[in-house]
Amino acid sequence: MRILLCNYEYPPLGGGGGVVMAALATELAKRHDVTVLSSRVGDLPAEATEDGVRVLRVPVLFRRELAVANFPSMLAYLPSAWWRGTRLGRSRPFDLINTHFVVPTGPVGAALARRFRVPNVLSVHGGDLYDPSKSMSPHRHALLRLAIARLLTWADRVVGQSRDTVGHVESIYRVRRPVDLIPLGIVRPVPPAVATRASLGIPDDAFVMVSVGRVVARKAAPQLVDVLARSGRANAYLLIVGDGPERAAVAHRAAELGVADRVRLLGQTSEEDKNRALAVSDVFVSTSQHEGFGLVFVEAMAFGLPIVCYDRGGQTDFLATPASGAVVALNDLEAFVRAVLELEASRERRVAAGRHNVAAARGLFIDRCAAQYEALFERVLAERGVAATAGAQRS
Repeated sequence: MRILLCNYEYPPLGGGGGVVMAALATELAKRHDVTVLSSRVGDLPAEATEDGVRVLRVPVLFRRELAVANFPSMLAYLPSAWWRGTRLGRSRPFDLINTHFVVPTGPVGAALARRFRVPNVLSVHGGDLYDPSKSMSPHRHALLRLAIARLLTWADRVVGQSRDTVGHVESIYRVRRPVDLIPLGIVRPVPPAVATRASLGIPDDAFVMVSVGRVVARKAAPQLVDVLARSGRANAYLLIVGDGPERAAVAHRAAELGVADRVRLLGQTSEEDKNRALAVSDVFVSTSQHEGFGLVFVEAMAFGLPIVCYDRGGQTDFLATPASGAVVALNDLEAFVRAVLELEASRERRVAAGRHNVAAARGLFIDRCAAQYEALFERVLAERGVAATAGAQRS
């Protein structure tokens, strides 16, 4: 198949949605011809071949941060991507479009699919339908809800990566249609050759909590500092891997609560350094207010870490109390701290949850995800072919 993947973010831009699409593209490119149409910022190349994937990046305005997009840059992507995609389709026709994120990428995939009369599989990732931390979240605005409902209706297929996301298609946007559920997947992590706590200035006998992800409002990262302070454990440390606009707020909260010496803000790191942080930790913690899926949870699971998180989002498909650690009510900080302390007090519980998570993570690797997408693409193309034949016979 010749597949065009549209996503306004592609690594190094953005967060988990771009990362998983890059992994999906790489896996599909082992068997198919795959092109990605994404955004270009700074000195990123306009065109490159990365892991067998042809990556085209169109210029956008006003974006300065790799981790976080803004509204003007999202709007700028639409005409740039449409123009580049039209040129591409004329010179090198594709069989199918897979559009990632109904906002802002949805109109591009829909328009190109109509222009070239090819199927469009629309993948929704969670935050493009519902983000409680943003005043501009689409679910809060009637016109955006209407536009999104139309894009969800027009697509040949809609894919959600969790029951939470699939449910929002109908509950928020009133679109009643079958939605395929395909869980996301991660690249099988490579354990670091060397990982020591000393390299982070942490004692060997410390209790280490780790969190990974963009430091944005939705992640509520300052709450993690509260968890550390309320734990009352002088030997407890917190590692935060990732960067974003809320980093200063986290540092301020740590200083305010007198625990700055036990908080490590590692910023945007390499994959190897991220894996080192996971390898030296005892528990993965997340105070995210909502996750469409939560790839970072799967990464932590693969490293055998128990997980403590809130109960809002797609992670509830594969995390539960007590098997994986603890899933507590949203913003119940006391329950969150109790769950952390229970795991700190019981190595046996940590080991049991870690073993469970390692086994569960095996079903959430990218090869499984790609195989399901590949099968769906083949069904969509077959259905389109049957419909065309039936139409010709009727006429």
